[in-house]
Amino acid sequence: MTNEARERFDKIVENYATSQVHSMSPTIRLLHRLVNLESGASVCDVACGAGHLALSFATCAGRLVGVDPSPSMLDAFRRLAGERGTEVKTVEAYAESIPLREGQFDLVVSRLALHHFGDVYRAVAEMARLAKTDGRVAIIDLEGHENADVDEFNHKLERLHDPTHVRSYTAAKWRSIFESSGLKVEVFQDGLSERPQGTTVRTWCEIGSSGTEAEAEIRASLQQAPKSFLEALNIRRKGEEFLLPIRTVLIVGTRDASSRIGV
Repeated sequence: MTNEARERFDKIVENYATSQVHSMSPTIRLLHRLVNLESGASVCDVACGAGHLALSFATCAGRLVGVDPSPSMLDAFRRLAGERGTEVKTVEAYAESIPLREGQFDLVVSRLALHHFGDVYRAVAEMARLAKTDGRVAIIDLEGHENADVDEFNHKLERLHDPTHVRSYTAAKWRSIFESSGLKVEVFQDGLSERPQGTTVRTWCEIGSSGTEAEAEIRASLQQAPKSFLEALNIRRKGEEFLLPIRTVLIVGTRDASSRIGV
């Protein structure tokens, strides 16, 4: 994650602490079914933000650790954990360089964060390093589009919404990132959505504190976009409003004994 992103999230922490998009989604429920975590397992949430994903494992995990470069986000994580009576540990660090020893977690996760990272390969390699042998790494993150023109349009929208956004990677790119980090891909699902019913442009911009000018430009871009672009991104129009699905991929990889962990 970049310094700009850290500073930005420090200022808008409450937006993310209370965001329905971030607190629960069909993909979080799907991840739980896929990993079927054993009671007492150790979980590390990288770029945890307010800790929603980590806390979703609170009833089964024996150890929960959240890593994030934003002190305010870690404060929010500890506060939410305290409200639920859950004990957690926090580490202030960037995902590309995490000061924790290798091979200590059964599950290392990250959700809706890696698209902010300057070096996503190194970040995923660090996640792999933290996993035990036969431990798993799982991410849920924004998905780009294989069509270059559609992808560039999507990138424009994301950058207007959040100037610290680096890239929404295509499904093929995500697989490459995992495999290059010494992880054996066990589950790969693309074409998912954090909000299948759609999130309004206004709500999306409120969460990101995008500002009125950016919101207006997003609306203008959507109104002027070819219908085929909106259909490709599953963006629906309802009257004068647009509904965004927050398109994502879900990947689960396993670190085995022969894996080469590194970039």
